[in-house]
Amino acid sequence: MRVANQDGRLVVVTGDPGRELAYDVEKNSGGQFRADPQAVYDEWDAFTAWAAAARWADGAELRPEALGSPAPAPRQVFGIGLNYREHAAESGYAAPVGEPPVFTKFPSCITGPYGDIELPRGGHVDWEVELVAVIGRRAYRVPAGQALDHVAGYAVGQDVSERVLQVAAQPPQFSLGKSLPGFGPIGPWLVTLDQIADPNDLELGCAVNGEQVQLSRTSQLIFSVPELIANLSSAVPLLPGDVIFTGTPSGVGLGRTPPRWLADGDILTSHIEGLGDLRHRFVAAGVD
Repeated sequence: MRVANQDGRLVVVTGDPGRELAYDVEKNSGGQFRADPQAVYDEWDAFTAWAAAARWADGAELRPEALGSPAPAPRQVFGIGLNYREHAAESGYAAPVGEPPVFTKFPSCITGPYGDIELPRGGHVDWEVELVAVIGRRAYRVPAGQALDHVAGYAVGQDVSERVLQVAAQPPQFSLGKSLPGFGPIGPWLVTLDQIADPNDLELGCAVNGEQVQLSRTSQLIFSVPELIANLSSAVPLLPGDVIFTGTPSGVGLGRTPPRWLADGDILTSHIEGLGDLRHRFVAAGVD
């Protein structure tokens, strides 16, 4: 099942690429489930049970420009650093052992799969395509073997990063530089795990103005999604609708010689096999 946010309303998407239909959940359920896309995660078990037997009616043409994040207002957003060995190497760090590096992205940075993102003045803005996992059931002290039972599904994400602000403090702190407005695109929808052939081995990549800059597979994650959920939930409860950015592969702008940053007018496209695509244009900051 593909679950999406169209015009701020919860929809289920069916159909082939370019011919998708969106079915309004509140209308099809007779009000059993609210239109708020974020609210569904608190009722995930009831929703998926109902949706499995639902008879969808009054499907409307999907409008990509109207899509928002499938998890638009999570209570917690976790980021995982250095979770691909080649990315750790290009960043000048040893690959993590034992514990994954964890930071936060503030929920206010979450945005949808398409549109414009403003570049801050004087910043060095970088790309980081990532597999995003959304929590569907509360998870606290959950072992890795049971972790995927707590996942609603996966989506494509971009951990857009402003590198100047990221290292402005000493020791460096990541959260502010990764949480500017629009710096957490997610979409185009949430795909439930039963719809993914092998959720542990998906191609992911991104391109700038059509030039491929990142390409890898999620099988190269140092810490898998189940391991990440086990690690995070050993410390804090993961709540329905929470978002985990699971890490980026090599090919970021910071790791290039010379470094490369996103500029006014650049088009960033991101994809993950079986999950869909993102497309964003970066624009210079306006005059205050």
